[in-house]
Amino acid sequence: MECLCCFLGFLLLAARLPLDAAKRFHEVLSNERTSGYIREHNQLKGWSSDENDWNEELYPVWKRGDPRWKNSWKGGHVQVVLTSDSPALVGSNITFMVKLAFPRCQKEDADGSIVYEKNCRNETGPSPDPYVYNWTAWTEDGDWGNGTNQSHHVFPDGRPFPHHHGWRKMNFVYMFHTLGQYFQKLGRCSLSVSINTTNMTLGPQLMEVTVYRRHRRSYVPMAKVKTVYVVTDQIPISVNMSQKNNRNSSDEIFLRDLPITFNVLIHDPSHFLNESAIHYKWNFGDGSGLFVTNNHTLNHTYVLNGTYSFNLTVQTAVPGPCPPPTPRPPKPTLSSPTILKSYSNSLVPAGDNPLELWETPGEDCQINRYGYFKATVTIVDGILEVNIIQMTSVQIPPPQPDSSLMDFVVTCHGTIPTEVCTVISDPTCQIAQGTFCNPVDVGDMCLLTVRRAFNGSGTYCMNLTLGDNASLALTSTLVSIPGRDSGSPSRMVNGVLVSVGCVAILVTVIALLVYKKHKEYKPVENSTGIKGKGLNVFLNHAKAKFFSGSQEKDPLLRNQPGSL
Repeated sequence: MECLCCFLGFLLLAARLPLDAAKRFHEVLSNERTSGYIREHNQLKGWSSDENDWNEELYPVWKRGDPRWKNSWKGGHVQVVLTSDSPALVGSNITFMVKLAFPRCQKEDADGSIVYEKNCRNETGPSPDPYVYNWTAWTEDGDWGNGTNQSHHVFPDGRPFPHHHGWRKMNFVYMFHTLGQYFQKLGRCSLSVSINTTNMTLGPQLMEVTVYRRHRRSYVPMAKVKTVYVVTDQIPISVNMSQKNNRNSSDEIFLRDLPITFNVLIHDPSHFLNESAIHYKWNFGDGSGLFVTNNHTLNHTYVLNGTYSFNLTVQTAVPGPCPPPTPRPPKPTLSSPTILKSYSNSLVPAGDNPLELWETPGEDCQINRYGYFKATVTIVDGILEVNIIQMTSVQIPPPQPDSSLMDFVVTCHGTIPTEVCTVISDPTCQIAQGTFCNPVDVGDMCLLTVRRAFNGSGTYCMNLTLGDNASLALTSTLVSIPGRDSGSPSRMVNGVLVSVGCVAILVTVIALLVYKKHKEYKPVENSTGIKGKGLNVFLNHAKAKFFSGSQEKDPLLRNQPGSL
């Protein structure tokens, strides 16, 4: 009898072996499920239950720490980067992006094969074979699509690959797993998958991705990666706050008497709210009241210093499933006149009650969705305005340097600045040539003179800022520096004086030579020598030009007083 029981037990064990040996998708794809896992998720469109069997013959399963992982990719380890555009408003689409990062010097070519990059050296040096994986050659050999045996062109659940255009160049199998369901896709080194969140569970969820690469007539696991995403019933919003002259908007400290720009950013990458009317309700916490607008940008000015808490509520209506209808009130009878009176104002004709429309199969309702934002801002005094009221060129005594000095008289309104900075750039104010900053001490009135040097002539753009701990006020101006070449008045005068001196010396030398040659003075009119006449005419013209006054003072006149 004991032997019979053992034999029956052996038969039962043998009968259970195939069931135990067949792995399920959740056993392969997920490491997060506990023994008390309960499936309470709605069906995602296009996804399958992870209770399906996994084809371990084509897609082997390696546990963590298996030594085969070290050889899963030639030349190193492939990193898998998984991102999403989470958070997603329920009803919108959420997209997951997967990208493979190959080892150094490896890339995917246009045919889907993995090749070594040209002129790239890794730790092992250049490879004589240009291919890491020449999957194109495998296709030509009949291992991928041209052969008669197509049994290996299937996903782990046995479904065949979709034979769309270019599918033979897709050599990676991606398995997405979330909410007890999986989605399988054939792709290249990067791909994306979008899911509609209408039936998804609210809150943070886990997405896991397992990647296989093909190897002849089977597949090799490459890597696993996971990320957390969020599905919410509140509109994901953020607010950017900016203000002119504010030194640092990120610290939420702003200036009094200057408008603050509030710009609402709605996170809606799938454009789910494009056709919805959106309303913004602002309360700035300063007693100015409630502001309601349909514009995502609003300016507000705080007129008193202090700390304020402001609130923003964003409201919109989106299509969604209709809630179950509420019970209709009982029909009044003649024996209950009080009931008839209380319901007489709420009864509506059949078909006019919007709740009745919700019972129509396949028809959506408009559901109000809200988004909330709260922040605290601190309002302080600051520099509100800065102006350049005068520009003056500074005269530099000789020898003059190549640079020119300019004085700028600057005034400001608001608090007293503690520093001044200037940025000198080209006339377009795009290419900076120099930045200079100095501490300032201007007392109780904001009036100061800033001196700056400019290298060479031309037109410059100068940005001038006055700053303190909380503010930074800016003004700009164009500065024109004239040239200092032949057109410079001081250099022109010097040049004329030098020229006159040289001519005077030349005339004196010639006059001395003539005097020595001709001992006696001969009047010009009695001279018959053409050469002498020409020389005397030249001297007379020269003297008349450079030595004004009576000729009686000419030292060449021997018989006049003061002669040489």
